[in-house]
Amino acid sequence: MKLFSKCYLIVTLVLLSVIARAQGLPQEQFLIYNAQIVDVLTGKIKSERAVLVKGDQIKALGDFDQLSKGVPKSQQLDAKNKFIIPGLWDMHIHLEGQGLEEDNQALLPLFIAFGITTVRDCASDLGETVLQWRDEINEGELFGPNLFTAGLKLEGKNSSWKGDLEIENETELALMMDKQDVWAPDFIKITDNKLHGELFLKSIQAAHDRGYVVSGHVPIDLTLEEMVDAGFSSVEHASYLNRLGYDQEGIVAQLRAGTLTSAQASALYRGEFDQQKADRNYKILGDKGLFVTPTYIGARQMSYSDQENHLLDSMMTTYLTKAYTAEYLKRLERVKNETPEQMNERKRNYQFNISQLLHYQDAGITILAGSDGAVLNALVYPAQSLIQELQIFQDAGLKPIDVLRAATINGARFLKKDPEMGSIDVGKRADLVILDSNPLENINATTHISGVFTKSSYLGRADLDKILSDARETKIRLDKSREN
Repeated sequence: MKLFSKCYLIVTLVLLSVIARAQGLPQEQFLIYNAQIVDVLTGKIKSERAVLVKGDQIKALGDFDQLSKGVPKSQQLDAKNKFIIPGLWDMHIHLEGQGLEEDNQALLPLFIAFGITTVRDCASDLGETVLQWRDEINEGELFGPNLFTAGLKLEGKNSSWKGDLEIENETELALMMDKQDVWAPDFIKITDNKLHGELFLKSIQAAHDRGYVVSGHVPIDLTLEEMVDAGFSSVEHASYLNRLGYDQEGIVAQLRAGTLTSAQASALYRGEFDQQKADRNYKILGDKGLFVTPTYIGARQMSYSDQENHLLDSMMTTYLTKAYTAEYLKRLERVKNETPEQMNERKRNYQFNISQLLHYQDAGITILAGSDGAVLNALVYPAQSLIQELQIFQDAGLKPIDVLRAATINGARFLKKDPEMGSIDVGKRADLVILDSNPLENINATTHISGVFTKSSYLGRADLDKILSDARETKIRLDKSREN
C-alpha cells in the first residue's frame, strides 16, 4: 500500500531496526538514566533510576553504573528531574471515512507526538484498510502507534453504520465469524442499531467461543449481567451503565413480552435514578470482571460548545483537514439551534454521567481510557482528546495513579497483553514517555512531554515537533488538492 505520509527520519530508524532483527544482527542499546520511573502496578516511583532498552524491549532496570557499560554515550539520555511512564493507550478510536484514507493515515504519527503509543480501533467503514495498517505497523513498514482493531463490527440488517457485517440469523452469524477468523481482528465489536437482543446475545457467545475478547454497545432488550455471563468483556460508553440504577430486569422482561415499547423503556430510563441500586449492580458486574470505556470527552465538548469557540481550536485549524472536520461543523450548527434549556440539559446529563465514575471504581469495574476520536464525533480530536479525557477522569475524582492505570495497564489487561505491555518492567515492550513533571501529583503532566521511546527509537522534543509539523503540511496539501 502506498504510504501517504512519512516521517522520514523516524521511519528510517524503525526500518533499520527491523532489518537488524531480520538479519540477526546485534540491536543497538539505549539507556535512560537519572529518571523517576513510575510503576503503574504499585502506584509508586521505582527504586531503580535507569532503564536499559535493547531493540524494542526493556532489558534491565537498575543503576547507571551497573547498566551503562558498553552503551555508547550517543545512546544515553540523562533524564534528571524527568518522570517516565508507560506509553499511553487510547482504548476507543475510529479510523473511518471512505475517501479519507489519506487523512486518517497521516494522523497515525500524531498519536505518538501526544505520548500515545497504543490505540484500539473500534471498527469502521475502513475496517479492512485498518487491519492492513495494523499489519504494516507491526512489520515496521508504516509508522504509527501499536494498533489493535476490531476491523468490521457485527450489526443487524440495514443498520445505520457503514461497512459493518450485517446478520439476521445464526447462519449468517456463523458466516460472518468465519470472515472474522480470516481477518484475525484483535477483538470483536458488536453494536445494537438493528441487532435485536436474542441474536446479539448469540453473537457474543459465538465470538467468545472462538476465543475473542468481545466489546460493544448494550441493546435495550438485554441485561448487562446476561451479556457478561455470555462472554461480553467491555461496555463502550458508560451511559449504558445508567440503566443499572433502574429496574433493568423488569424493563427487559416487559420488552420481551411485548408489553412495553422501546420508546416507553427509554422513557423509564429517564426517571428517578436509584444510586444504591446502581451501586449494587455495579458491584455484581465488577465481580464478574467487566471493563468500561466511558468516552466522556465528546459529551463535554458538545455540552459546553455554547461557551467555547471551537473553530479556533488548534486541531481544527492546524492538523485536521477540512474534509475530516466537515461533520464536526454540521453538528456544531445543529447545536446552535438548541434552546438554552436543551443546552442546560446536556450539561446536567454530562455532569451526572461523570459523577458515576468513582462508583464504577469502587465497585471493581475496570476503567479504560478512550476518547472515541473519529470523523463522525464532533470535536473529539485524534490524539489530543485522550489527554483531555484523562483530565476529566481526574476532575471527576479519580486519583492520578488510577487515571494513569486506565490509560496504560488496564488496556493491556483488557486485550490480555499485560505480560508484554502496559508497564515498565524487564522483558516488556519499550513504549516509554518522558514527562517534565510528576503525573502522580497531577495527570496534567501528560501534556508536557520531553520525549517518547517506541519502535526501538528515541524521539526527542525536536522529533515530536517534526511529527506535528508534518501533520500541518499534510493538512495544507490535502486541503489545497481538494480545492482544485
